[in-house]
Amino acid sequence: MKRSKYGVFPLLPIHVLMLTFICSTTNCVAQTESLLALSKTDHTLAIVDPVTLKVSVRIPVGQDPHEVIASSDGKTAYVTIYGGGSLHELNVIDLVGKRPLTNVDTRPLFGPHGLTFVNGKAWFTAEGSKAVGRYDPATGKVDWSMGTGQDRTHMIYVTGDGKKIYTTNVSSGTVSILEDTLILPGKFAPPNAKPREDWVQTVVPTAAGSEGFDVLPDGSELWTASSQDGTISIVDLQAKQLRTKIDAKVLGANRLVFTTDGKLAFISSLQSGDLTIYDARSRKEVKRLKIGHGAAGILMDPDGSRAFVACTPDNYVVVIDMKTLEVTGHIDVGGGPDGLAWAVRH
Repeated sequence: MKRSKYGVFPLLPIHVLMLTFICSTTNCVAQTESLLALSKTDHTLAIVDPVTLKVSVRIPVGQDPHEVIASSDGKTAYVTIYGGGSLHELNVIDLVGKRPLTNVDTRPLFGPHGLTFVNGKAWFTAEGSKAVGRYDPATGKVDWSMGTGQDRTHMIYVTGDGKKIYTTNVSSGTVSILEDTLILPGKFAPPNAKPREDWVQTVVPTAAGSEGFDVLPDGSELWTASSQDGTISIVDLQAKQLRTKIDAKVLGANRLVFTTDGKLAFISSLQSGDLTIYDARSRKEVKRLKIGHGAAGILMDPDGSRAFVACTPDNYVVVIDMKTLEVTGHIDVGGGPDGLAWAVRH
């Protein structure tokens, strides 16, 4: 209990105070959060209660699920069915009804893997086709694609305005920067010709095996870790060139994700099972945690209190306290966990 000039009142948890504030200012709009986790072995999408850390339901998905993302309204999930670059399917999941909705055939784009949801559309890489694509739920069609010409175009990041796309190309050892631009009519264009939309690619060499990556919250830098030589390549996104490399010794690096405040970078390793934590400003190692025999997908709690890491060979997802940087729990979401995402429903 705490005393103020108005009397004695109980101390309420911050999420209760925030809900009270939302109710008093916006006619009480309820918000529900769920943790989504894929099982590659069981071919399921688990919906996890973020408070109890218990699985509420497991929904069947395709034969080789790798990544998952939720729509902005938290009502729909999208799952890439990868097959090492050979398959061609997006699974669409109803998170309200907790059931499969439809399967989208992405052909001629093969091997969908990394994906994100921006401006009402699901954007994905197509590793088997050296390309990226975009699925429009409103039309039920893949409405745009662009080739990178790079080997194993694997993970993807799209800016909030949908005008820039960043990808890592694992076997080529590069990062692709794709920018949506307007091309003005040339001197030989017909009368009354209008500017047309075009996408321009800049390829930035990094290191072979560059796979997991993230962009700082301020959009200034892209960090990607190499599974082959264990380095972290830092790309200056304004200059569109490699700024520096860190000999981080993160061999087998699989994913790299920044904390919500951009202060720390978490790097998982499928080879060692280590979670390596770097300070983004000093570019120095902060800690190295042994969390299993192999670590893959990483997800940050939106409130910055926890991190979740999928330990694929160990068949669990670890929970890490962000204050202590220690493991505080394990979640059983099924065999071979990998892709993780948040679904926030209003």
